[in-house]
Amino acid sequence: MTDIIARDETASLISADKVEGTDVFNNDGEKLGSVQDVMLDKRQGNVAFAVMAFGGFLGMGEKHHPLPWDTLNYDDERDGYVVNLSKEKLEGAPTIERNETNRLYDRSYGEKIYGYYGVPPYWM
Repeated sequence: MTDIIARDETASLISADKVEGTDVFNNDGEKLGSVQDVMLDKRQGNVAFAVMAFGGFLGMGEKHHPLPWDTLNYDDERDGYVVNLSKEKLEGAPTIERNETNRLYDRSYGEKIYGYYGVPPYWM
């Protein structure tokens, strides 16, 4: 039964399993990367970040950018998310290492990320 739920989506709901691996594009249609992980605020029930993998080859040199969930807009035609972000702006964006997702629980670091993208933090 859980396998059926994990693969399903509706017009407004999607399983986290299906979000992971989804491509992320900018407004010009350039593929920037893909969603590596979705970070949930388990106390407030919000999606806090989508961690996007960017660049690299076969995992080498790949950067991980936490994006505020509100910066992502799903595009049915692209079958992926679109962000209002150039590759140049992304290259200067805050990053985390694979083993550093615990940094995302630090509200001051979270404020830095949200501030970089010009989005108010969901917890404020």
